[in-house]
Amino acid sequence: MSEQGLAAARETMEAAGVPPRAIEVFAHYYAELEAGATGMIPESDVDPLDPPTRLADADVADDQVREALARTVVIKLNGGLGTSMGMDKAKSLLPVRGERTFLDVVVEQVRQVRSTYGVPLPLILMDSFRTREDTLAALARYPDLEVAGQPLDFLQNKEPKLRSDDLTPVSWPQDPSLEWTPPGHGDLYTALDASGTLRALLDAGYRYASVSNSDNLGSYPDPRMAGWFAQSGAPYAAEVCRRTPADVKGGYLVRRKSDGRLVLRETAQTPKEDQALADDITRHRWFHTNNLWFDLAALAAVIEERDGVLGLPLIRNVKTVDPTDPSSPEVIQVESAMGAAVQVFDGAVAIEVERERFLPVKTTDDLLLVRSDFYDLDEDFHLVAQRDDAPLVRLDKEHYKLVHAFDARFPKGPVSLVDATSFTVAGDWTFGADVRVVGDVTVPEDGSPGTIADGTLLEGS
Repeated sequence: MSEQGLAAARETMEAAGVPPRAIEVFAHYYAELEAGATGMIPESDVDPLDPPTRLADADVADDQVREALARTVVIKLNGGLGTSMGMDKAKSLLPVRGERTFLDVVVEQVRQVRSTYGVPLPLILMDSFRTREDTLAALARYPDLEVAGQPLDFLQNKEPKLRSDDLTPVSWPQDPSLEWTPPGHGDLYTALDASGTLRALLDAGYRYASVSNSDNLGSYPDPRMAGWFAQSGAPYAAEVCRRTPADVKGGYLVRRKSDGRLVLRETAQTPKEDQALADDITRHRWFHTNNLWFDLAALAAVIEERDGVLGLPLIRNVKTVDPTDPSSPEVIQVESAMGAAVQVFDGAVAIEVERERFLPVKTTDDLLLVRSDFYDLDEDFHLVAQRDDAPLVRLDKEHYKLVHAFDARFPKGPVSLVDATSFTVAGDWTFGADVRVVGDVTVPEDGSPGTIADGTLLEGS
């Protein structure tokens, strides 16, 4: 191990007030990184996931639902800035339904369940050092949200970016904040523990955690899911959906041959020679939604047993220290995936849920769809699709990739997509009010930049 590099990283983290257990987790990954760990999971080492229990088929009693909800906490991962979409604040503060942001919809979803079932149901965000201030300011609009004795958020840990040439902490005086990175959402478990939030929840009598991304509005707190999880007695459950050809890039569960445990395999953990089998949706039939449930007491026991180091598989993320400057020094960000914890728990299970539980917004293509009339926001603040098959949206990345550019080209609101099968935009077009897309429509590059007038019907095959 590079004693100089690790010592410098420890010193940097200690000076920044990073909790000791988080530093030990980083040291664990540092050793793996220097030893050449890649996190690869060969196809020969795993078997496909057996058909899981379907939530739609589960028998859950009403009294079990209420009892489970009374002991459940909702945790939302809220550390992302949406930098791939050109944002510089918490992605959850992006408007998605009129003036309502992701965060507004999440809050209302939780409040509806509280009101219907008469339960406290704390909502706690895992913020990063980049998202905390703006997020807490936004939550100030909801004075009834905080549950007595529980925080509104806890802070994801941070770690230094490491130079790829010598694994020492990078120096970037132009913007010292870029010298740091969150350690991936696998840090959830360490941050829960190190922040004292895990102990506070257990001491207050909470037992179950529902965890998902703040940009996935389909992952609302599902009372039936809470009842099923409590009834199952499992320490950990991963929500999975049937894969389609559009899902080949996501993570999915496999069963490790050596010990029979469930394991999450991400695209980055698949050897090139195994890629064809990995992409075969008839072989690996369910993908991980990144919605999961775990028993808080079981997590506390595993953390103590492993002295704070769960040992989730390493994800080696190579970047430049300034993501906007390709000429800046190359760095390695040491990360892990939240869903990888499935392999840590004895008796972890998967459960198949409907596709409506998976509605992430990763691009402006997704954003246009969730803002459009293809979805209706019902009285429980659930986004309800108007039909089974969502239209495929493909916007010219040169002109629509960044949110500010996207908004400038839809100044009067989204186009109507409720009758669309697909919507492709090539070139630079600005859309007026009440533009309606029907069938398969492609707006060609020829003639752009240009404007699609108010009230235009775009009709394809």
